[in-house]
Amino acid sequence: MQAGSEVTKPVFPENTWYVACTPDEIEGKPLGRVVCGISLVLFKTAEGQVAALEDFCPHRGAPLSLGTVQDGLIVCGYHGMRMNPDGQCAGMVGQQVERFKKGIRSFPAVERHGYVWIWPGERTLADPEKIPDLHWARSPDWAFGGGLFNIRCDYRLLIDNLMDLTHEAYVHSSSIGQPEIEETAPETARSGDCVTVSRFMRDIPPPPFWQDALKGNNIEHDIPCDRWQICRFTPPGSVMIDVGVAHAGKGGLDAPENHRASGIVVDLITPETETSCWYFWGMARNFNVKDGALTDRIRDSQQKIFTEDLEMLESQQRRLLENPGRRLMKLNIDQGGVHARKILDELIVAETDA
Repeated sequence: MQAGSEVTKPVFPENTWYVACTPDEIEGKPLGRVVCGISLVLFKTAEGQVAALEDFCPHRGAPLSLGTVQDGLIVCGYHGMRMNPDGQCAGMVGQQVERFKKGIRSFPAVERHGYVWIWPGERTLADPEKIPDLHWARSPDWAFGGGLFNIRCDYRLLIDNLMDLTHEAYVHSSSIGQPEIEETAPETARSGDCVTVSRFMRDIPPPPFWQDALKGNNIEHDIPCDRWQICRFTPPGSVMIDVGVAHAGKGGLDAPENHRASGIVVDLITPETETSCWYFWGMARNFNVKDGALTDRIRDSQQKIFTEDLEMLESQQRRLLENPGRRLMKLNIDQGGVHARKILDELIVAETDA
């Protein structure tokens, strides 16, 4: 290290699994995506497996993602260099490439639960069994609809947002927000590398989104309800939120299906750079699972809701960049995000020490 140079502290762990894309994004074509500051190209092999390489052609440095996939090889769109899934040169028309043994870096990649997962760190540590178990994705008793946003903010700001739903009363006042959210104190608990923030609201009117959900399930929607929000963070960027309403006095979380509407808000966050991230979002539900029109309506409602978050988060990031080092307040409602950041810092320190 040169005199006067500074070591930049990492802001995301690398020895872990992140969602890189959905399988349809690499169907028959390569995809360029930046994960944890690494430019990757993702594609499918001839056997239908997923592969991930540096998005860098060793010939002249062109992005391989601008090329094509032929017979399970990625073909550079500049001069036709062929690369195999291991990152080795596999040939180039009219040229001798056998002496180029080093190739480019490849990354462990696995398709599971409807997503493509990437391990950007030390490949010998990559264990597919450490991929989060999204039980709803494996069951025919659940339906899921979702989407993807590229948000220009630090991924930790999005985690903060999802672990403190007080903002719903203001950012989402016309859909899922209501005064009872901020009037009800959350309970925060950490167990190992998991943080849970819970809110239970009783005998309140259901907000518009949940009125529609009750109607969609052919349940009376204009009577007082009990409402719950249980946010669970696991590193590096998974926030699963049990949400729902049930007719007041019918058991809340344990209410029978003819008195409730509920689901799991799925939030999978992947850092792109230090100030941008990929946000894979959606909702899983276990009622009316064959109703595709209902899935579409819920997804459209969620997209509108999360678009409101996007504007706020990107504006927040700009202000923070304009005011580096400025100290921010920490309140009771921030405990979930604070614990999540501590867990991420602990993982980063462990990697750095190793």
